Amino acid sequence: MLPHSMHRNEEAVEIREKRFGYFPKVFRWHGKVYNVEAIEGCWTVVRRAPRHCFRVRCADGRFDLFQDARDDIWCLSPVRA
Repeated sequence: MLPHSMHRNEEAVEIREKRFGYFPKVFRWHGKVYNVEAIEGCWTVVRRAPRHCFRVRCADGRFDLFQDARDDIWCLSPVRA
């Protein structure tokens, strides 16, 4: 069963480093480390708890990263072209 903060097409991700203490800068997913080259967008969704959302670009593609603000759980969804 998924944690309440994750949706069906999302996977857990580890944020290794943040820029300015807020924006994801380096994350690890499936054992590989990704460096964020650019933040293409950010927004907040409030449902049960605030969820911070970031569309990021890395050398290997674009991803949506989501942070459950209450539990500090991060997850990821690859952005399809």
